[in-house]
Amino acid sequence: MTDTPALPTRDKPWLIRTYAGHSTAAASNALYRGNLAKGQTGLSVAFDLPTQTGYDSDHELAKGEVGKVGVPVCHLGDMRTLFDQIPLEQMNTSMTINATAPWLLALYIAVAEEQGADISKLTGTVQNDLIKEYLSRGTYICPPKPSLRMIGDVAEYCYKHVPKWNPMNVCSYHLQEAGATPEQELAFALATATAVLDELKPRVPEEDFPILAGRISFFVNAGIRFVTEMCKMRAFVDLWDEILAERYGIEDPKYRRFRYGVQVNSLGLTEQQPENNVYRILIEMLAVTLSKNARARAVQLPAWNEALGLPRPWDQQWSMRMQQIMAYETDLLEYDDLFDGNPAVDRKVEELKTGARAELSNLDAMGGAIEAIDYMKGRLVESNADRVVRVERGETVVVGVNRYVESERSPLLGEDGGIMTVDPAVEADQVGRLTEWRSSRDASAVTAALAKLRAAAREGRNVMEASIAAAKAGVTTGEWAGEMRAAHGEYRGPTGVSKAVSNKAEGLDELRDAVEAVSSRLGRRLRFLVGKPGLDGHSNGAEQIAFRARDCGMDIDYEGIRLTPAQIVAAAESGKAHVVGLSILSGSHLPLVEETLRRLRDAGLGDLPVIVGGIIPEDDADRLRKMGVSRVYTPKDFELNSIIRDIVTLVDSKAIAAE
Repeated sequence: MTDTPALPTRDKPWLIRTYAGHSTAAASNALYRGNLAKGQTGLSVAFDLPTQTGYDSDHELAKGEVGKVGVPVCHLGDMRTLFDQIPLEQMNTSMTINATAPWLLALYIAVAEEQGADISKLTGTVQNDLIKEYLSRGTYICPPKPSLRMIGDVAEYCYKHVPKWNPMNVCSYHLQEAGATPEQELAFALATATAVLDELKPRVPEEDFPILAGRISFFVNAGIRFVTEMCKMRAFVDLWDEILAERYGIEDPKYRRFRYGVQVNSLGLTEQQPENNVYRILIEMLAVTLSKNARARAVQLPAWNEALGLPRPWDQQWSMRMQQIMAYETDLLEYDDLFDGNPAVDRKVEELKTGARAELSNLDAMGGAIEAIDYMKGRLVESNADRVVRVERGETVVVGVNRYVESERSPLLGEDGGIMTVDPAVEADQVGRLTEWRSSRDASAVTAALAKLRAAAREGRNVMEASIAAAKAGVTTGEWAGEMRAAHGEYRGPTGVSKAVSNKAEGLDELRDAVEAVSSRLGRRLRFLVGKPGLDGHSNGAEQIAFRARDCGMDIDYEGIRLTPAQIVAAAESGKAHVVGLSILSGSHLPLVEETLRRLRDAGLGDLPVIVGGIIPEDDADRLRKMGVSRVYTPKDFELNSIIRDIVTLVDSKAIAAE
């Protein structure tokens, strides 16, 4: 009788997450508990834009944005509801939050204490990466230096009180979404990490600094070129070890481990033939799971329909099942690293490391990441412009977009258009509960808590203790952020458009001639106002439109993100714009465009052509056109020259009619 062979030893799977949150805290809580019941092993919380940017749900800038891209959390009651029946001491929770990270962590800790948890046992992560917000995502509040100090406040507090918590998740994910090359993603993320470590080093005893450095984690992107992306992850591992050993003198290898979570690329998801996105997501996941020595600690995958709108629970379940099949059905976790000693992999890793080191040296010469924000932003706009041009030329093949475009209609879209919509009544309900919260709290306790928070911020002390006390007193998100704005000022980030150089796209000569002709007819240079109303910080599309229009000879007014409709209309009036372009990717296009059009009419500018771009379902596009919008563009409209040609035609038609 032969012995039965022993089963191979399997590695522990990565944390399986879905990035989720919508509508209300109660609805999101039901979604979380449902996903956990389906086998999800950690939570990844998406907050709505008002929460991310430090506004209460009833603020003017929050109009139309409440509950759209995440869950609104205005106070302790909302956080309590969000995690109802979810024992936080047993949960690993990732919170994608940056400018308001100290506040949301304070609320989380307060709820954990209400549950009776030992906060020293809490595990999870706050992203808390403000530098990438200035470059790519736009949810900043305060200027870079005080923001860096608040990152340090969170890390210092967690080191002392919540030692298993990752206090900062260096996020290169959005850098790639903004167009970063692999070398730029490596360098800009590592420069961010060193800026944070330089801030933290004086805060702790020298002997404890390696422990604190070991809690810094990363959140990384993985694109469709999965061999390059896998090599990028191996390069990250090597470079991080090198930086911690050589720059900071950390000797113990356990504190030099590169720990990262990942969401694979959303930039490459297509509105055209969206079912193809399933394959893209699977291939991209391979980059962060195949190489054992560079495997992600946690993975969250987008849904196949995110280029169309908000995924439904079933869509998120499908992405989660993809992870579970990889982790539990395949034999991937039974083997050592499959790529060690592969000469092609080694060459590519060294190439990426060499490029990243050169860029890191360049950033160091500028004084580090904080001082180099304008430079990095300009480089990202240039790189993204290069990417767009390659797609337009067909040099970068995107199946269903610039090749193999013939297609049957996807049966996955269904009667609901393949996406989930948020009931507009959600905002009124949230505002009503916020009003009730304010009226039921102890006003004197709130006043006292805010005074202590204000003093801590203005005196440069750690704000975490005061924030937790404020959370327990009933302070709201907007009130907390208001104190930070008052203490440190409010920041408007660089757009990068003026810094970027011409990308030499094809077909510009013809467009430049057309711009010259219509400008001559107008008697002055064609002026194009690009505006981003509301709180949406995804500015990549707006930047590329402004960049291309500038290259075609237009005068451009683009002041960046987070403007009210009133501010946009005032800019159109003062700048004497000939056409207004609005970019909104948060799903808030209907109320924001409607208000902008109304204000234009009230200002006597009702005949000014308005174009709108964003993730806009066709039914909504029809409604926008009926409101008076001249053109609607969605991710399928990737040919920028066609958009510029439309702008010229719109303005020219108006000029001819006026003659």
